[in-house]
Amino acid sequence: MTDTLSSDATGLDFDPDALREKYRQERDKRLRSDGNDQYIAMDGEYSRYLDDPAQTGITREPLTDEVDVAIIGTGFSGLLAGARLRQFGVESIRMIETGAEFGGTWYWNQYPGVQCDIESYIYLPLLEEMEYMPKEKYSYGPEILEHCRALGRHFDLYRDVCFGTRVHEMHWDDADDRWVLHTNHNDRMRARFVIMAIGPLSRPKLPGIAGIDTFEGHSFHTSRWDYDYTGGDTNGGLTKLSDKVVGVIGTGATAVQCIPHVGETAQHLYVFQRTPSSIDVRGNRPTDQEWAESLEPGWQQNRIENFGNIVAGSMQEEDLVSDGWTDILRNLTALGEGARLGTPEEIAEAMEMADFQKMEQIRSRVDELIADPNVADALKPYYRQFCKRPCFHDDYLPTFNRDNVTLVDTDGQGVERITPRGVVAGGQEYELDCLIFATGFEVGTDYSHRANCEIYGRGGVTLSERWKDGMSTFHGVVSRGYPNLLHMGGIQSGVSPNFTELYNEQSQHVAYIVEQGLSSGATVIEPTEEAETEWVRIIFESAYRRAGFLESCTPGYYNNEGKPDDGPGWFGGTYGGGAQEFFKLLKAWRDEGALEGLELS
Repeated sequence: MTDTLSSDATGLDFDPDALREKYRQERDKRLRSDGNDQYIAMDGEYSRYLDDPAQTGITREPLTDEVDVAIIGTGFSGLLAGARLRQFGVESIRMIETGAEFGGTWYWNQYPGVQCDIESYIYLPLLEEMEYMPKEKYSYGPEILEHCRALGRHFDLYRDVCFGTRVHEMHWDDADDRWVLHTNHNDRMRARFVIMAIGPLSRPKLPGIAGIDTFEGHSFHTSRWDYDYTGGDTNGGLTKLSDKVVGVIGTGATAVQCIPHVGETAQHLYVFQRTPSSIDVRGNRPTDQEWAESLEPGWQQNRIENFGNIVAGSMQEEDLVSDGWTDILRNLTALGEGARLGTPEEIAEAMEMADFQKMEQIRSRVDELIADPNVADALKPYYRQFCKRPCFHDDYLPTFNRDNVTLVDTDGQGVERITPRGVVAGGQEYELDCLIFATGFEVGTDYSHRANCEIYGRGGVTLSERWKDGMSTFHGVVSRGYPNLLHMGGIQSGVSPNFTELYNEQSQHVAYIVEQGLSSGATVIEPTEEAETEWVRIIFESAYRRAGFLESCTPGYYNNEGKPDDGPGWFGGTYGGGAQEFFKLLKAWRDEGALEGLELS
């Protein structure tokens, strides 16, 4: 970068060169050679962290019947796939879900304060079809979970659902062109088509901290919140913690939402921080009924597209959502005409300056809200805004002003070890009654492990083996050698912060392919080798164009925990033209009707 971007030359109230160096230093102290291997899977002795507190056990006789379509996963992606299939007139659908109800992430994540960070009017799908208007601009978990159930009822998806069921193996049967699904209930279900709707964040993980198996107090993961121990519910009121010393490991999106409730009731709360999150204003508010009644048909899709275009960097006449996301992206994509008409280098510089300005604003907010200057300094994030998913909350930062809450900042090193009595960080042991892991979900790991299911395709080749050197798909939906198997959830696709927009678009695509197969009498659908190779090339070119930015980021799941060169990221790469262009590409492909790139037999 030239000297023209120094603070003296630009009149900025910060020094870009100093910030770049600070960002580099903060990144470097967090780099680890083990990358994703620093986490451990919830297998074996750790499988207890996967137990469902709300499920007392579901028993039934094994199933050996056949359906046209089996959908694995019943979060929004699975529900939307089922809804679109119903709209095509497909009746023989079986939903399969590990949990005891529809909801996916919103079933498992029932921690106190759980809330969506995307506006509810664009996040909750099919609002017009369901004739429902969310209660607030940002819905809380219970409302979202109920919307999932309402979708299941509306589209008659409860008819043949298997709850409490985990598919641990799938085998393609070449003899009659069917998938055979083996489950924890000893099922041998058969299906013409299988849709994998497991979502991108579906399997919780634990940090591989020495001594994690020795802690003698109570512990659980936020995706399996133990209200029997804490008291209360998703609204808070964790009164059983009033005589407990609690530790929380993790300061990402989940921790940001639950920590204020734990801090409100615990005798004492220690928050162990490796990297602070970026915390902007939430500003939630009830839905304006007069505004809701004024909306015209098609309003939700218009609003979804408006948000999607803005976050993709496209100029819009009006910002319909007008929230923290669009504010960030208006700055980061340099929507002013001068930046848009400049050279790529000038645009990159303008984007970096906008990023610096936004993050300076975030850091200034910390100073405004935190009384202790030392605590404030520790809570300030020093990295580019989209190195990590930004957070929005009005109560998280003030929680650290409480006398019973202590921030244990590890200066980027993380917790040293766990002992029978508590947690050691910075050479000091913190004795705890309860340890809560707010450590997120597996990303960047083997797809079959995240799916908790081994998939055997043609010739008995596992998907793990097929994808050992990287994911390989056509349109992020189908993969050669695995006929009639369709994927959802962001693999090699266009990804937006509003994930349900992706699910909605993908659901239309997978339902179209399935319907074409069923109506044409084709028994097998899979991509051609040429089409898949070309799509992977497109995805990888996009990935390597972003490699420089990702390498500069502090470690996180966006950049393979600081090792972006190890692969194209946790989705197997994303479409370089962005989500909106990707959606247009899928629609144009369907409109053409030739199924180019697929083989039907």
